Amino acid sequence: MGNPKAFLDVHRQEAGYRPIHDRIHDFGEVEQTLNTRERKLQASRCMDCGVPFCHWACPLGNKAPEWNDALYKGEWEQAYRLLASTNPFPEFTGRICPALCEKACVLNRFNHEPTTNREDEAAIVEAAFREGYVQPRVPVRNGKRVAVVGAGPAGLAAADVLNRQGYAVTVFEKNEAAGGLLRYGIPNFKLNKAIIDRRIRLMEQEGIEFRYDNPLPIPPRGEGVNGLMAALNEQGYSTSTSGEAGWGVIIATGTPTARDLPIPGRSLKGVHFALELLSQQNRVLAGMEFSKDERITAKGKNVLVIGGGDTGSDCIGTAHRQGCKSVTQIEIMPRPTEGPDDPQNPWPNWPRTLKTTSSHEEGCTRRWNINTLEFLGENGRLTGVKVQEIEWKPAPVPGGSPAGSPPPRPQMVAKGEPFVIKAELCLLAMGFLKPDHPQYPESVFVCGDAANGASLVVRAMASGIETARRVDSYLRTAK
Repeated sequence: MGNPKAFLDVHRQEAGYRPIHDRIHDFGEVEQTLNTRERKLQASRCMDCGVPFCHWACPLGNKAPEWNDALYKGEWEQAYRLLASTNPFPEFTGRICPALCEKACVLNRFNHEPTTNREDEAAIVEAAFREGYVQPRVPVRNGKRVAVVGAGPAGLAAADVLNRQGYAVTVFEKNEAAGGLLRYGIPNFKLNKAIIDRRIRLMEQEGIEFRYDNPLPIPPRGEGVNGLMAALNEQGYSTSTSGEAGWGVIIATGTPTARDLPIPGRSLKGVHFALELLSQQNRVLAGMEFSKDERITAKGKNVLVIGGGDTGSDCIGTAHRQGCKSVTQIEIMPRPTEGPDDPQNPWPNWPRTLKTTSSHEEGCTRRWNINTLEFLGENGRLTGVKVQEIEWKPAPVPGGSPAGSPPPRPQMVAKGEPFVIKAELCLLAMGFLKPDHPQYPESVFVCGDAANGASLVVRAMASGIETARRVDSYLRTAK
């Protein structure tokens, strides 16, 4: 490395967020950037580790030590080439990835000041676009085609890899624009949608075709695939000789079904899935109009968010920007440890510790061990939510657990009396159900969240890349 002792002299410095009083009035990205000198100093902190655990922790296998070294030396183009060799869309992960690599960083074990890999990654790719290092490359076509169903991070990653290998790739997307969760689930204050548009323009210039407002029927388990095959046939993919025709299909439709909460009062006006709010707000910012009855807004309302994950956090930030009166977030699970270490999941694994996001900093009452009992309302509209404090106790096992068997799941036990949280808007952010697919023909592959259930964007991208390799292997041997 260029400066092997920098980690001893240079402390971790994050760019931080825009001031709260400024950022809550718009949907601009909240994260700031360091200047070039400070960014190089941060890159210099990356050690010449004997075992770089960041390689292991990153689902994409990003070569952080290599591109951090190039960045420190001012070799921006080389840094970008190294970064792009493993990561097709560093402008996305550089903004929204939780940076698994940083928690596995040896410096995190040393003094809890890991290298700022995520911010360095964002700086490298933005410099690459700014300086013109990113240019469209149109490959020589190999005469074979691939249909990708779904333009989220997994589908885009698969399409990018296969296009560069010479396949004619068509991406079918049910929505009016590409991005999937990136566009419709992540607020603009975390990821400006112009960043997605820039990448899609580049992919189009490289020959990838996008067909929007084009939903293809993805059958659930137990149903046949004739509908999907017929729809592909109508789109120009003949199903009679799939292998001989030299084409394959990738299903990358994510996890479209949110986990519901079927308790009394669920039908009251004011109770919504989190993505109903988030996707509509992003569409409004893109210029789409909604009627007064269609519009979901937190303006002047007490908001309750059920679910303690990132989606719930995004709802909090959105509610503030819409002008809410108050926000409360509840979670049925216990409060995580304060950290920075997690004894139950030690380094270099990801620590399950309390996470405070930029949205939480903007103002929010957070409570754990809360079970939701009933939605309350008047004249068909939500006015409050009845909840119950609980605690988790080990489940009794008569005679003890058999040797080698997993411990029984803890039991939820009520604690105290139920109480009511005042709310005129309640957002359900409790995760998504893993899709259950039928048996597809051998020319059809499933990737990303559609295959593995809801997870991180970086994992979806890694799955898309791996699936693209499997498709390539299949089509190379298909007769």
